[in-house]
Amino acid sequence: MALAPKFAGQKLAFSAPAIAGAAPPTLHTVEVFLDYVCPYSAKIFNTLYNVVTPLVRTNPKWSTSVQFIFRQQVQPWHPSSTLTHEAAAAVLQLAPEKYWAFSDALFKDQKSYFDVNVVNETRNQTYRRLSQLAATVGLEEAAVYDRLAIPDKPADDGSLNVGNKVTNDLKIFIKTARLVGVHVSPTVIFNGVVANEISSGWTKEQWEEWLTKNIV
Repeated sequence: MALAPKFAGQKLAFSAPAIAGAAPPTLHTVEVFLDYVCPYSAKIFNTLYNVVTPLVRTNPKWSTSVQFIFRQQVQPWHPSSTLTHEAAAAVLQLAPEKYWAFSDALFKDQKSYFDVNVVNETRNQTYRRLSQLAATVGLEEAAVYDRLAIPDKPADDGSLNVGNKVTNDLKIFIKTARLVGVHVSPTVIFNGVVANEISSGWTKEQWEEWLTKNIV
């Protein structure tokens, strides 16, 4: 599935752009649909980002043939899921080059946003903590919070469901998952087809075996 240019930070590519006049390369695409408060999503992200990515970078065949796309999969039965995904959307708007680093930090701290750890917070209080987390990877806390905070007064036209500055982007993330019928996280789609064989519990060796077989 195509990736909108404004969400380019969700793509992890390893090869240089095509030379002018040359035929553009057609890459294998691994799309991972992940939820920031899903333990299994955290597990597969950690393996992909911290183990598989270094392997791909050092393998000339793989690095010129495959790209990864992080697809945000909101799981609404955990209300804080929406808030964490909004924070990632804010990072995409402000500093897309820090998106994967922020996602890594958020997954490592995901228990702080599980149900029992947010139930006594207001929505904006949770946003404040997420903004502080974003600051640990180099963003300006105030700028992130500005995109997330919900006002406590009606808009000029009297509307009350005013959302925030990332609401429209979040809608696109949700529509994207619905379009391909993704329900659970993690879900991996390889070249447009769900890859049910891929598990969050895969080891480095299992990923190496899969990449060797499929990135040809």
